[in-house]
Amino acid sequence: MSSPKFQAPPGTHDVLAPESDRWQHLVALFAQHAARAGFGLLQTPMFEDIGVFQRMGEGTDVVRKEMYEFEDRAGRHLALRPEGTASVVRAFNQHHPIVPWKAWYVTPCFRYEKSQAGRYRQHHQLGCEILGTSDPDADVEVIVFLRDFYAALGLERVDLVINSMGLVEDRQRYVEVLRTWLTERIGDLADDDRENAQRHPMRVLDSKRRQTREITSSAPKLADSLSGDAIAHFDRVQSGLASQGIPFVVDQRLVRGLDYYNHTTFEFQAGALDAAQNTIGGGGRYDGLAESLGGKSAPGVGFGSGIERILLACDAEETFTGPDTRLDVFVIDTTGGTEARDLVIELRRAGVRADRAFDQKSMKAQMKNADRSGAIVGLIVGPDERDAGSVAFRELRNRDSEQVTIDRREVVGSVLSHLGTARDSFLSP
Repeated sequence: MSSPKFQAPPGTHDVLAPESDRWQHLVALFAQHAARAGFGLLQTPMFEDIGVFQRMGEGTDVVRKEMYEFEDRAGRHLALRPEGTASVVRAFNQHHPIVPWKAWYVTPCFRYEKSQAGRYRQHHQLGCEILGTSDPDADVEVIVFLRDFYAALGLERVDLVINSMGLVEDRQRYVEVLRTWLTERIGDLADDDRENAQRHPMRVLDSKRRQTREITSSAPKLADSLSGDAIAHFDRVQSGLASQGIPFVVDQRLVRGLDYYNHTTFEFQAGALDAAQNTIGGGGRYDGLAESLGGKSAPGVGFGSGIERILLACDAEETFTGPDTRLDVFVIDTTGGTEARDLVIELRRAGVRADRAFDQKSMKAQMKNADRSGAIVGLIVGPDERDAGSVAFRELRNRDSEQVTIDRREVVGSVLSHLGTARDSFLSP
């Protein structure tokens, strides 16, 4: 009986090099931006007590339909993380850091939903959160942070959409007005939106279904329910974005999918992607979440941005394409492998990306490996070179270059000198 042929579960995917090299550089670039802005890396468990995520909203699809939940061997009811913010706030409540607390994260998130372009059942998210301040300038800071990060990736066709959810009381008042309005038109909504009309009416506004969007185009506006404090907060956010030269559109339909948002909500939409799946990042303010998770009042604001969706946007704009090579040097050794073993270790310790073949392959096979590797330089050691204490040096990406012989003791210096301008900067130290 043959062994089963296992594959990645439906809705998930493997990321291999060279694509994973792009992921690595993307995260490193995000970490640089976070460090400049005073954010520290936070790592939290991939699973939490299910109550942590239920506070996102019992009526949301994420909680009702999409969470991966399970009981562990001790009978604890747990769930895999469906998004990043709730775990950050739980950690804030548990560890009581000095405020304002600025944390960034990179994490897999899990949602049992139909796979879309750049959104899998296990997708990966970058995010930043600021906890302990209600200052609208903090809203501006995280929005500008994310826009500047996209710009650093070379993305140009990215549009910012913002809205205000107002205070909790504003939102509650508006929800009742909207629920009544939708109930009177329930038969005109798309079938899949009718349940939300009662359970989660603001989600109906965010529907992408044409039938529903046509009906709700004349729905009551949230802006008409905002208090003076909410209007002042939103005005400050808009003036802050304008001062930084960041264009934006105010969209009354932008409510986002989780119940904890208040005041500012925002999304970045990639113009190069299909409109149904063009959101590459978003977030907003959540001033009551810390209290709902059992902590003291600690207003917060932040965002999440999916790595897969970001890279789709980069592909569409033909930017951030990835390195031409992952190696600087490939060592070919036809004397048994000892020379290659020692050379690559010596080069790596000097900061050079180096590799070799194994299993004592022929010269022809090793040269094929060297060409396939994309390395810039080939170092060749045969019996003559070994006996003479030398190494043959060849530029692998320049077919017209001549092979030269260098002293074995000068290999590292010669390689470093040659790579000074030739090395692909994408993954350089």
